[in-house]
Amino acid sequence: MELRLLRYFQAVAEELSFSKAAQKLRIAQPALSRAVRELEQELGADLLTRNKRSVKLTPAGSVLLNETGIILGLCDEAVRKVHRTVKGQEGELRLGYIGPPTQPFLTELLKEYRQRHPRVTVVLEERTPERVWEMVSKDRLDIGLTRPVAAGERIGLQTLRLRREAMCAVVPRAHELAKVAKVTWKMLQALPLITLARREGVGLYDAVMLGCHKAGFAPRLSHTPSIVSTVLTYVEAGAGVGVVPESISAFNNSSDLIFKPLHPVQPVELVMVWNADQNNPAAHAFRTLMTDWLARKNGKQPLVPAGR
Repeated sequence: MELRLLRYFQAVAEELSFSKAAQKLRIAQPALSRAVRELEQELGADLLTRNKRSVKLTPAGSVLLNETGIILGLCDEAVRKVHRTVKGQEGELRLGYIGPPTQPFLTELLKEYRQRHPRVTVVLEERTPERVWEMVSKDRLDIGLTRPVAAGERIGLQTLRLRREAMCAVVPRAHELAKVAKVTWKMLQALPLITLARREGVGLYDAVMLGCHKAGFAPRLSHTPSIVSTVLTYVEAGAGVGVVPESISAFNNSSDLIFKPLHPVQPVELVMVWNADQNNPAAHAFRTLMTDWLARKNGKQPLVPAGR
């Protein structure tokens, strides 16, 4: 059954006049009459009773008019959905992220995204940095907010640097380093260190190793937990000195812990990654929002890609 025939029938049934319906549809009246007869033949039922003075719906015609409104309404909504999807206003966004480094801004960013694109369903996946890269590369995620990884160049995703942050030593308030104005990596040489396990954050772990190596020593790792909050728990319990990115300080609930930036600065980066072949308009809309957000955050300074 052609949608064209249903639209023609709907016009006649609503106007109860072939001449008025033909004017509304901007077609010739004979062509409209033929179309309605063709629909009646296809259905095997009379839809209209007509004479020279009036047109009326048959019981079958009344049923079809009601159903036609539903069918055409669904078709029109399907077309609108397609148009909204093309514009990034409808669909699904699969977003992977790592926890603490993204929490200071991700909630507000998602609120703004929902305001701009309320019909897009956002699916969040919190994963390790390596897992985020892997899932984006395999199109299981549209976009990732993560740390750089050693295999990043080989994986070949598009990247945009979102922020750089320094590494900090975390100590109890009574610790000797808490009173030092400028804590250096060299000062950590004889101390037991606590940092996130490499399997959970290879970029962060390697930054700790590199900072110690540049200072001329191999670190004494007393604990390498899988959750960054456990790092802080160990430190508070006196098990050693924590080494974490400065963003972790925002999630510290203990008044007894002090975060001391390490010198020289050994930065870790947070990047947005996506597949160059990715064609999801909802993801493109998120990347646009992210660049807008960065421009506002940086005072409309040019954005600097972290690499290809």
